[in-house]
Amino acid sequence: MSLSPIVTRRTGMRYGRPSLESQVLYNACRWMVRPVVGVAPLTLGAIRRASVLDTAAGVRIPSGIDREAVHFPGFDGELVHIAGSTADIRDGVVLYLHGGGFMCCGLNTHRPVVASIAKRTGLPVLHLAYRQLPTTSISGSVDDCLSAYRWLLAQGALPEKTVFVGDSAGGFLAFATALAAAAAAGLAVPAGLVGLSPLLDLDCTTKAVHANARRDVIAPVSALAAIGKLGGEVLSPIDGDLAGLPPSLLIAAESEVLRVDSELMARRLSAAGVECSLQIWNGQIHAFPAVLPSLPESRAALRDVARFISIRIA
Repeated sequence: MSLSPIVTRRTGMRYGRPSLESQVLYNACRWMVRPVVGVAPLTLGAIRRASVLDTAAGVRIPSGIDREAVHFPGFDGELVHIAGSTADIRDGVVLYLHGGGFMCCGLNTHRPVVASIAKRTGLPVLHLAYRQLPTTSISGSVDDCLSAYRWLLAQGALPEKTVFVGDSAGGFLAFATALAAAAAAGLAVPAGLVGLSPLLDLDCTTKAVHANARRDVIAPVSALAAIGKLGGEVLSPIDGDLAGLPPSLLIAAESEVLRVDSELMARRLSAAGVECSLQIWNGQIHAFPAVLPSLPESRAALRDVARFISIRIA
């Protein structure tokens, strides 16, 4: 049965305008990030240089959380929860998959947003440093995420008490892992999926001709297309069998080019009979809740994420 996606437009925190903090971040990206990313060719050498970003970010430990190292074959992760919490993963758990174009970022860069989700939900959050380009293909990254989901289930986590959350490329992995769990691994899908500015379609044909291809202040379509070519053969989540997926929440910035993917996924999920809510935020940058969780808009969006998670695992 076809459904209609719930689309909400968020226009800002005060008087319908983005917060001052968001305006500063948006303009900083517009004048300093986009000019660099837009002209730098995405080569294997560039990917190797980008991979040091997580190390450069340093080991930042947000206050009020504890973390436990988890080691998987070929990659690591950490289980993050509120300091002193005795919450059991059998009562609910989040699997967080960070963004970074399948080539950079990791536990250090995304620990603040993971900590925020842990604090807002009261749940443990498994955060992965999955293998990335050029060490593995995008399919290899999906395999790592699926291994982590299997590990959670082996530890007693219940699919109906588990939610996948991912930003940007991590949003691709959240949906791709859920699809792989159902189709290839014969596992039950999680209770819900959350994509923060998710990359869901490696085919950039539609994005290239969209008005946001010129407006996005971070992610040029040329870089997204190059990632698709370097990532190896992999099915984009947008083209998967969506009928078996759980309810989903998609959050995107109004002017980012990946808004195209969220809008298309919302329509296709609804056509497949899957509940989907889509939020479009004005005046924000790509993946803003993950990039700077302390922004007023990020805090509001993450409250909505936490509310969605709580409803899904209830």
